[in-house]
Formats: sequence, C-alpha cells, structure tokens
Amino acid sequence: MRDYAPLAAAMRALPPEMDRDGRMQALADVFWEAFGLVPEREASVPQGPISWIGFYTPAPGGQELVLGPRRDKPACSPIGLHGACGRAYLSRKALVVEDVSRLGEGYIACDPRDRSELVVPCFDRDGSCWGVLDIDSHESKAFTKRDAFAVMLVLRAAGLSASDTDAAVV
Repeated sequence: MRDYAPLAAAMRALPPEMDRDGRMQALADVFWEAFGLVPEREASVPQGPISWIGFYTPAPGGQELVLGPRRDKPACSPIGLHGACGRAYLSRKALVVEDVSRLGEGYIACDPRDRSELVVPCFDRDGSCWGVLDIDSHESKAFTKRDAFAVMLVLRAAGLSASDTDAAVV
C-alpha cells in the first residue's frame, strides 16, 4: 500500500496565501516525487509507480476539460466529457479504473502504455465541482478504493477540495 500521510503533511505545510494553481502544481510535484515513474524507484513503489498525474478543469462553455498543472509530461487537452475524467467530473464521484481497456470507446488514451487510472473530483466549499485530479499507471490494478479515499484526504490537506464535501467512489 502507498503511504499518503507524508503527502498530506507536505500539503498542510503549504503557505496559506498560495493560489489554487500553485497548490495544484505542488500536489502534482509531491505525488510525482513519492510515486512517479522513475527507473531507480520503479520496483520500490507499492502497487507500481504512477506514469502521470495532473488536473483537468472545465473549459469555457463546460463541454470539455482542459489540462492544468501536471507531472511529468504533456497530455491530451482539451478532452471530452465522455472519458474517465469527464465521468468523474459529471458524476462527482471518484473513479477507480483497474483496466482501461474495459472503458472501450469511452477511454481517452493520452499514453497508450497506461493500463489503470484513478480520477478524483475536487470541490469548492459550496459543493460545486471545479475539476478533477487524474492519476495514471502503466500497470493494471494500480489503484484501489483505498487510494481514492486517501487522495481525497490529500486534496483536502492541500486546500484543493472542501473538507465538508465527500465524493463517493465508483
């Protein structure tokens, strides 16, 4: 199992005046440093390393999502709401995808090597969903519901999701 406690602690230490974009980038950086696909760390990351992490937010008009802060490579942008990110955004529920091939035409493949995905919605204090955090892995079954709940707690610690708003996990 991945240990998310140090990530949450790092996020709680962010300066209170840091803006949302800065917090998103800090979170992506902390996750990448802990679990990213780095050859010397590859075998030591429980459940396998993450191959990509980043945020998507709604484009003007709300019919697509656009790429925000991320690590460690570019990704597709804009993306339609039919993919995993769009589904999590619209349903307001975290989505654990053990095998992306099961998503069929609904899968948006930015990296054809990815095999699993975790998408967690982010909420403002009024309960509105302002975007999603997307995490990918080249390994199947890299994420569990436990990971989804832990990521929700890290998002809260970072001030990127309201503490009084919970997302269900699909």
